Amino acid sequence: MNRLLLYLLWAFGGFQLLWAQSTTEKRIEVVYGANYAKNEALYPGASLFRKDNQRLHFRHRGADLWCDTAILYPAENKIKASGSVVLIQGDSISMEAERIDYDGILLLAKASGSVVLKNNTMTLVSEEVFMDRALQQAYYSQWGEIQDSQNKLTSQKGRLYMDLDQYEFKEKVHIEHPDYTVDAEKMDYWTTTKEVYFHGPSRIRGKDYDFYCEQGYYNSIIERGHGTKNTKIWYDKKEVFGDSIYFDKARSFASATQNIKVLDTINKNLIKAHYAEVYKEKDSVFATKKAVFISLVEKDSLYVHGDQLMVTGPENERVMRAFKDARFFKQGLSGRSDSIHYSQKSGVTQLIRQPIVWNGDTQLTGDSIQIKAHPITNDLDSLKVVGNAFVISLDTISKQGYNQAKGKKLNGRFVNNSLDRIQLLQNTEVIYYVYDDDQNLMGIDKTVCSEVWMYLKDNELEDIKFITSPDGTVTPEKEFLEADKKLEGFQWFGTLQMKKPEDIFDVNDLKWDMPKTKKG
Repeated sequence: MNRLLLYLLWAFGGFQLLWAQSTTEKRIEVVYGANYAKNEALYPGASLFRKDNQRLHFRHRGADLWCDTAILYPAENKIKASGSVVLIQGDSISMEAERIDYDGILLLAKASGSVVLKNNTMTLVSEEVFMDRALQQAYYSQWGEIQDSQNKLTSQKGRLYMDLDQYEFKEKVHIEHPDYTVDAEKMDYWTTTKEVYFHGPSRIRGKDYDFYCEQGYYNSIIERGHGTKNTKIWYDKKEVFGDSIYFDKARSFASATQNIKVLDTINKNLIKAHYAEVYKEKDSVFATKKAVFISLVEKDSLYVHGDQLMVTGPENERVMRAFKDARFFKQGLSGRSDSIHYSQKSGVTQLIRQPIVWNGDTQLTGDSIQIKAHPITNDLDSLKVVGNAFVISLDTISKQGYNQAKGKKLNGRFVNNSLDRIQLLQNTEVIYYVYDDDQNLMGIDKTVCSEVWMYLKDNELEDIKFITSPDGTVTPEKEFLEADKKLEGFQWFGTLQMKKPEDIFDVNDLKWDMPKTKKG
């Protein structure tokens, strides 16, 4: 026999001896065995134990097990214990069950029948629990209930990382607390910090909020959460939707980022944006980044856009403010100014600083403009221009000249949401293209007087009446100097007119690049 073979035999024999010694040291120890028997026919290689006046007691690698009956397999280092079984590991983990099968090699215990597993932070109740002592984990797949200092949690499946106080739950997860409930398909939970991470459809119902997400975080102690996928929150009679939503109960605050909708079903308005903040105590919403406010009515909604939007006020008395290049659109009517103020209670929309309003093809400008609508139906009622009122409309026949009128003040009345008549007051001036019945141009009327009434039909100028001390004549067009065809202060903004709701956004709004939300 050569030297290499002798060496291998010696080494293998030494390994077997070391393994045998190691196995012996790790064998399940019988601390108290009471009645001991053998039954090779039914339990080959096993020792049978039954308690007498005290309970059976076994020990293995820092864990103690008590039971009424036991079947011990020394060679396999396994034990099957039954009858009010108790397994205690150290001073922090205990498990009670009707039966426990324990593998001393794998350090794996399978407990079944009214299982109660406890550590310093929680109590688990289930019909079947597996405990892996090597990994310090326990898991169940046949429904379980966990109670800690604050919450009661149930789920179909669960895994407990006992040395980390971190738990994973799957399928029909439910948390019950006096102040809130949680329902989820998959979540991670830390018993010491009471923090929750959601993976899949999840919903939190608090006393004054209702939160849904498919990826997110929740601190159950302070009731603060953050969702990052398909997120929505029902918050103070408002429904907030967004790619990402954060809320804080203590501050009565919620914020949303990207693809946001804030729906107020009570006041019938909707805000769309890519960033929004909701302040519950103040009953207010702030929105920016392609923000638009929509006053919802059955047939005709009002759209308002600004770099920043703010909506405040109690039920049926909401006030909307749009700042920095604000614009609005309503069927047949649109406008823009530096800022816009809308009151739901009064139905008044105010355009402040450099306002422009279009009704059909008629343009109105002035120092400030107010538009009044019915507060419930949103039907247009009246319009008022204060300071330097100016009305311009393209001559619809020649398509070249402009009908114009200006004065200190302007009052307008709407019929069926279209301007029906306009009253101009104080130092009024008019330039008006006059046609005969066959639509032949008779000349241009240029008149100065104290009061003018303009009548419109289908958003086009139909007639003009000069009420007080008119001074003017109709002059053939060829005798009119081109410079005289425009009143002083004439400015035509037809290229800026909005024809549909999408036109309230400018080029910069449409080019705004929305960053991707990080999931998970």
